[in-house]
Amino acid sequence: MGTVTAQIFASLDGVVESPERWHFPYLDDDMLAAVEQHLLGADILLLGGATYDTFATSWPKQPRNTALSERINSMPKVVATSRSGPLEWENSTILGGPLADEVPQLTDTNETVAVVGSIRLVRSLLDSQLLDELHIMIHPIVLNTGVRLFESGSGRMPLTLVSAETFSTGVINARYHPTPVDATVGENH
Repeated sequence: MGTVTAQIFASLDGVVESPERWHFPYLDDDMLAAVEQHLLGADILLLGGATYDTFATSWPKQPRNTALSERINSMPKVVATSRSGPLEWENSTILGGPLADEVPQLTDTNETVAVVGSIRLVRSLLDSQLLDELHIMIHPIVLNTGVRLFESGSGRMPLTLVSAETFSTGVINARYHPTPVDATVGENH
């Protein structure tokens, strides 16, 4: 059985919206290596519609002289979207049905599925217990406004910290495994 791993950028106060507006001052070689490791180790890239649109307008224009640009452009890309019609970016297809039905099929053949950004998709994968690992790169900035990964009223979601490292820019790269609520330490039933 394969795995589904998501990687997102977040501010210290949990904002994940429009990281292209605030995350680049914190990008260093260590963060780039972590992003590359996530993507180069994947067999399939799973994206939400908005993230796909952003990637599809920028990545095909990147020179194919790096392992990352070559991999992202050539790898199979599956898009969770309600739109119909063909997708322009090479090796891109629309997810054929509900996440609960389609994502297990992506991982049935030991495929490693990487999710980048795609906040609504990550929430849905977490809610459906289809996400195996969540990488959150927590940036040392407070934005005070914007969409957060975990919205108020969305219910409890226990996570188990697998590892954490701090980059020279102060970004914390934290890796979590979702934990079933009944397995939470000290939980009263």
